[in-house]
Amino acid sequence: MGKRFDYFVVFAEMRTGSNFLEENLNEIPGLHCYGEAFNPHFVGHANKFDLLGIDMKKREADPVKLIDQMRVKTDGLPGFRFFHDHDPRILETTLRDPRCAKIILTRNPADSYVSRKIAAATGQWRLNDLKNAKTAKAQFERADFEQHLDALQQFQLLLLNALQTTGQTAFYIGYDDLNDLEVLNGLGSFLGVQHKVETTSNRTKVQNPASLETKVANFDEMQEALAQIDWFDLTRTPNFEPRRAPAVPSYVAAAKAPLLFQPIKAGPELRVQAWLAALDGVDLDGLQLGFTQKTLRQWKRKNPSHRSSTVIRHPVARLHAAFVTHFVNYGAETFWDMRETLRKTYDLAIPEGAPDHSYGVGQHRKAFLTFIKFVKGNLGGQTSLRVDASWASQTEVLHGLARVMVPDMVLRDDMLELGLEQLAAQVGLTSPGVIPHVDNAPVLLSEIYDEEIEEAVRAAYQKDYMMFGFRAFDPKR
Repeated sequence: MGKRFDYFVVFAEMRTGSNFLEENLNEIPGLHCYGEAFNPHFVGHANKFDLLGIDMKKREADPVKLIDQMRVKTDGLPGFRFFHDHDPRILETTLRDPRCAKIILTRNPADSYVSRKIAAATGQWRLNDLKNAKTAKAQFERADFEQHLDALQQFQLLLLNALQTTGQTAFYIGYDDLNDLEVLNGLGSFLGVQHKVETTSNRTKVQNPASLETKVANFDEMQEALAQIDWFDLTRTPNFEPRRAPAVPSYVAAAKAPLLFQPIKAGPELRVQAWLAALDGVDLDGLQLGFTQKTLRQWKRKNPSHRSSTVIRHPVARLHAAFVTHFVNYGAETFWDMRETLRKTYDLAIPEGAPDHSYGVGQHRKAFLTFIKFVKGNLGGQTSLRVDASWASQTEVLHGLARVMVPDMVLRDDMLELGLEQLAAQVGLTSPGVIPHVDNAPVLLSEIYDEEIEEAVRAAYQKDYMMFGFRAFDPKR
């Protein structure tokens, strides 16, 4: 059976013990770690600008060539250390390569932060002997620490997601495990090396072995700040909603004006389209529709001063519009199969046929609350039915739009006239005015809206309420 890996990478950060880990790896026959081979400011180690015949210019032109050289010129398994701010091209290459062994080295972020501050203050980034040790106390700065923490967390999440989506695994090792011979030998086994080490390297020494309390000048302030940090992201809203595609075919461009509308379903789509048509004095048939990514790029090239927009709507109004359009009313936009499933499986209290005079306020309110409950579970991945674009969260829809074209303006439905006036002004045109909203529901939202409906919708769309700052719905607007 052949070897499992062709090379390895140690994913780490400054002050996590990566130098010490590298030295120990290099003590194991059959392994060779070449330092920070893809640091943008040097090659391998500080003040080194050439490695295995590859200088910085050659590395910049084709970084993968350096990996190729390592594999060719190393007797054994080569590797290198990689930090989050190293060459991103190599990050992509290594993460998708199952022949690259991944080692992930971590350290308590408070410890690594303080260590970095002390090293910066003393100018001593590596210690070879106690007699040369320099000392200083770190000054904790909350904003600086939070940036440090965010960078660490984002990089770790990126690594985790890449491993999950490619079906790979990594060898995780913590700073406190670096002196553990059993762990180091386990790492060697992971890399396919049978030789066991009996001692750890003694070249690099721990620089600041004391407790944080003695190393931080304003330790009380640090404790207070750390107590306020949500380490476990407890306030995060779980998101099991599927990602949305950019939905390019739904985009609408004006006949002449350099304006593009990226609609969000169950919003004021027809009103905006009518406005775009009136802007150029054409009928709705004169609008440009049916875009592909190719024709969208062509349109953007032909309209160098273009502006794009989308419209978000209060979740209560938007969900009610989706409910009426696709489930209550009978018409071309009715979701017939899903309607029957909701009636039979989720006890949606709507008539089997089209609603008539017997369908009243009480029945409509009850049915809408049932639908809201279904949507909450549907967005949370608890149903077998699709998450339709008409009730997908507007946050997720916007993420989808941004993959192809980030809207220049995100307008608000309740301030649509003002938003469209501002949009027209950006391309030197005068807004023709917006046609008024017409509610085609058999029972108006204002007739059933109350606190219970508000809270139910808020529970289903926590992220939208938070992201867009929605307050309680005002049925009078």
